[in-house]
Amino acid sequence: MRLVHRLSQYQRLYQQLGSAPAAITIGELAALFYCSERHARTLVQQLQDQGWLSWQSQPGRGKRARLHCLKTPDELRALLLQQLLLQGNHQGALEMAQLDPQHLQDLLSPHLGGQWQAGSPTLRIPYYRTLETLDPLTLTGRAEQHLVSTLHAGLTRLTTGNPEPQPDLAHHWQIGNNGRRWQFFLRSQLRWHNGEPLTGQQLLQTLEKLRRHPCSQPSLSNLAAVSLPHPLCIQFDLQLPDYWLAHRLAELPCLMTHPELPAVGAGPFKLALNEPHLVRLEQHAFYHLQHPYLENIEYWITPDLPADDAYTSCQHPVRITIGQQDELAQARPVQRSMSLGWCYLAINLRHGVLSEAQGQKLLMLIQQSDLLSNLPIPNSVITPSREMLPGWHIPRQRIDEDVALPARLTLLYRPPVELETVTLALQRLLAQHGCELDVRYYSGKRWQSAEQIAQADLLLADNLIGEAPEATLESWLRQDTLWRGILPEPRWRLQQDTLQRIQQLQAQQSRFAQLKDYYQRLMASAIITPLFHYQYQISAPPRIHGVTLTAHGWFDFCQAWLPPPVEN
Repeated sequence: MRLVHRLSQYQRLYQQLGSAPAAITIGELAALFYCSERHARTLVQQLQDQGWLSWQSQPGRGKRARLHCLKTPDELRALLLQQLLLQGNHQGALEMAQLDPQHLQDLLSPHLGGQWQAGSPTLRIPYYRTLETLDPLTLTGRAEQHLVSTLHAGLTRLTTGNPEPQPDLAHHWQIGNNGRRWQFFLRSQLRWHNGEPLTGQQLLQTLEKLRRHPCSQPSLSNLAAVSLPHPLCIQFDLQLPDYWLAHRLAELPCLMTHPELPAVGAGPFKLALNEPHLVRLEQHAFYHLQHPYLENIEYWITPDLPADDAYTSCQHPVRITIGQQDELAQARPVQRSMSLGWCYLAINLRHGVLSEAQGQKLLMLIQQSDLLSNLPIPNSVITPSREMLPGWHIPRQRIDEDVALPARLTLLYRPPVELETVTLALQRLLAQHGCELDVRYYSGKRWQSAEQIAQADLLLADNLIGEAPEATLESWLRQDTLWRGILPEPRWRLQQDTLQRIQQLQAQQSRFAQLKDYYQRLMASAIITPLFHYQYQISAPPRIHGVTLTAHGWFDFCQAWLPPPVEN
């Protein structure tokens, strides 16, 4: 980009001469710019015409001219960045910002939040870390999951605040053969983000790939065959009835990507740019449902803020603030909710060091000590769990005092960051009861394998709950490596039999009741225990409307809107 190159040349000149007037020859300028004297004269004239510097030459060969740099490179960079953003030239703005990545936050502050740029409503979000690859089958982060559900469509979908699956690529579905045959009727005129027509044959190809992928295979393991009896009908023939199927097809592992171009989807927004400093979404012009109100959404990846700001800025994952720097004082919480998901403690019975009774004793000590209520974490960020889901109460443990804990236990934990505080409190608590706790950290956001889990007696992690809580918990038992790693073989087989029996119940309330009963038994045995929920919060200035929290703590990109600028 010529403008970026010119700014780089000016920055080199400013570093050499500074802001004071200086005497310099055209030959010295040519050496500084690595060009001919003729090109150096042209460049200096262009910079003077733009008001960046003043240049007064002296007659005579070799005479020194007077050159004065009138603006600092930082001032020019901020001005040019503003012009590029107002023009809607996000690629140019990204290149300009990358000239000074250490000051990216300061450069972007005036342009964050909701803006009308080049006639389009645009939302810019500062984000505190680099995003993972946006692949529905491999991502683990909460922000990435929200992004991918915006980029890709499924045969069904889950909408904000509604636990029942809704039509998406399929406008209707019907169930036959006593729950063993499901037919999904596709909308006509569907299109991928690249404008290519979306066909039933392509969806069939994608579904065949999903049947073989380890992340999506558990959701489709009951599938006997998938076929295309009509170009606009996808048919699933099941080995056993499965009345969770419409929910499964709306979950991340079953989202429909282009069979040959996995980054191309059919959701309300398309991925226009995916760079380390900038991820840009643009509205999908051929979207088959109601179009979003915003046209563009940008994640600007900004340097980390100071650690002491962790709970007051967008640095913390459960606290999102939308707005420009000068609007932060006006930003007010527009949505708050307690996460349905939770951070949990799991007991590894398969490892054989802890018995079920000892696991119950350990949990009883945690409950009696009020350890979770006394963590040095603001109450506005976490809330100790009393229920797994509303109405699914966590039982109070009662165990014989004569049950002794092992002399040594190993705990493995992974993000979020608050769990480090939990491990320290647990170490102190168990030490009072003669048990040394060896703590190990794993930086990934998903358990890798049963072999990894086998190294630990206790596991700490978090579990996200989606818009359909019961369906999410049923899928968690099927998909997460945790269960294969911590349950002895007889209990593992019992869990599979239980899930198989529950899925065949046509009445939804019966499925919910039996799933709740199974989880109550897991909690009573101390195998799994929710520890605390997060308090999600989104703050925004008054001019950003329609901010609606999703179950994962982000806001629904399809509902937010900006009133157009109106001059008084």
